[in-house]
Amino acid sequence: MTDEWRIRPAARKDAEALAELEAAAFGPASWGADGVKHGLTAPHVRTLLAVGESGGPAGFALWRLLGREAEILTIGTRPAARRRGAADALLEATLQDAVAQGCSAMFLEVDAGNAAARALYEKHGFETVGERRSYYRNGADALVLRRFL
Repeated sequence: MTDEWRIRPAARKDAEALAELEAAAFGPASWGADGVKHGLTAPHVRTLLAVGESGGPAGFALWRLLGREAEILTIGTRPAARRRGAADALLEATLQDAVAQGCSAMFLEVDAGNAAARALYEKHGFETVGERRSYYRNGADALVLRRFL
């Protein structure tokens, strides 16, 4: 089932809602409120929100400009919004935003064991170009993915 999502840039006034959303999306692996708020205001970082019919944010994406390359820092959705197209819409909007900013490639790290996230990225043309052993706090490995834009 997919919903219609309105994707909009996050603003400073969204900081608390974004921190709560990120905690709901990632639980114990959350960056924490301070980390999320820093990401919202950090130089060269762009934050997008997926807003559904309820009007509140159901998902988010943070990505960073690195010259002509871009890096997805995180994409997450509320558990109740999963498998409804929010992450897909956010990723598509992130790719379009990066192209508009003149980027020629996008990178990210994804938990090697997260089949749903890997499938989303593969659907959008990302390919594995590397691996980072014990990358996450829980000791999980990450795959480095890349897509040319």
